[in-house]
Amino acid sequence: MELKDIQKIIQDTAGERTKHINSYDEALRYYENENDITRNTGGKSKMNKDGKEEPLRHADNRISSNYYQLLVDQEAGYVATQPPQIDVGNTRDNDAVNDVLGDDFALKINNLVVDTSNGGRGWLHYWIDKDGMFRYGIVPPNQVTPIYSTSLDNKLLGVLRSYKQLDDDTGEYFIVHEFWNDKEALFFKEVSVNPFMIEPYAIIPVFDSTAGYSMGTSDHITHDFGRVPFIGFQKNKLCLPELHKVKGLIDAYDDVYNGFLNDVDDIQQVILVLKNYGGTNLDTFMKELKEKKAVRFNNVGNGDQSGIDTLQIEIPVEARNSILQMTKNDIFLQGQGVDPANFQSSNASGVAIKMLYSHLELKASNTEAYFRRSISELVRAIMRYLNLSDADGRTITQTWTRTKVEDDLSQAQMVSTVANFSSKEAIAKANPIVDDWQQELKWQKKDIQDSDGFRSSQQFNDPDEQLDDEDDKTAPDKREQAKQKPDDE
Repeated sequence: MELKDIQKIIQDTAGERTKHINSYDEALRYYENENDITRNTGGKSKMNKDGKEEPLRHADNRISSNYYQLLVDQEAGYVATQPPQIDVGNTRDNDAVNDVLGDDFALKINNLVVDTSNGGRGWLHYWIDKDGMFRYGIVPPNQVTPIYSTSLDNKLLGVLRSYKQLDDDTGEYFIVHEFWNDKEALFFKEVSVNPFMIEPYAIIPVFDSTAGYSMGTSDHITHDFGRVPFIGFQKNKLCLPELHKVKGLIDAYDDVYNGFLNDVDDIQQVILVLKNYGGTNLDTFMKELKEKKAVRFNNVGNGDQSGIDTLQIEIPVEARNSILQMTKNDIFLQGQGVDPANFQSSNASGVAIKMLYSHLELKASNTEAYFRRSISELVRAIMRYLNLSDADGRTITQTWTRTKVEDDLSQAQMVSTVANFSSKEAIAKANPIVDDWQQELKWQKKDIQDSDGFRSSQQFNDPDEQLDDEDDKTAPDKREQAKQKPDDE
């Protein structure tokens, strides 16, 4: 593509990119517990008992509630603590694919759940490194601007990746733009904002694979993937961050909670109202009140109201407790999470536990549905790299495991009941003490083989059985001799 074409793409997508970045940054602030309540304190939760210059209102506490981070991490832990198990049809190919996915596969899926919750869509980029190895990594959502076709299949035509980079010579940051399509990648450096201008940026090291040495850097590379080497992980149909569900409720909770804290601090401030005080110096008044426990007042006769009145804040405790509890319940209801405070009994039945997880399961199932397609795309890319047969047409099976509080006894009883009517694979998948059902089947097969080998060894070493075998072997000869003896005589 020409430089002017890339420049036009960057300019045409600038509005969309700015909107997405702002949305992601807001969600990331709430995930890092920097709610709007902490805007005046630099994003930090702080207690300030003398923050306001008002007679009765001195306290200005700013404490941020971390419910959003709890909801996001709760789903990530529920869905992706255990990585989805991949089955591409046979054990040899499964092992090869899993070797490429590596030990960090579960952590990457977990981080992608967090990214999609904050950005509406997460991104994974794969490439071949200088050693010829297949690599993949997560790209922050605020760096990626996808370009889709207008057809019904919504095919990904290209990806514009924009990010800041430090100039070692000047110590200042500049913007790098990468454009990837199904054949190549181009790299540019932003040199002017107004007017907007970019220039080619040689950032990619080039190696001679045969000679094994560097050939410098380039602003252009080609690849043989046959598609854009970026995979989008969508959170929902509209690619909306999870924050939009609960932001208003979290802000309401912070407002009421911090108002409560302020009142508790301000209630210690008592204002004395003096009527017809006989002196003129307040220091004298405080001294007399402290030492003599008495104060002089002027009496003007009948109906005199001389004395001391107090102004003090009253706290509507019951009303505020009710509002806080209702708001907290709505946060978990609309955020589709599980309130840990609801686990009041350790003897909850399996049905009760399932009901507690029902909303979280609904959200997790929707996330899993979108992730399945993206993970299959990653697995097919790995299969093409490994030159496995029918990489694009083969059926890929994914088995996802939920991490949650369970009634293992009820689950084990159910598995035991249906064991005689179910396959070994189904039982291994449903067994509550099994984490890896594929490994469990391998262990079962090994146990059977070891058991058969043990029985064979026992039979071979049993002298009685060996004697019986020898008798059986010599029996035909003895019978033959018995038949021939009368004739010989």
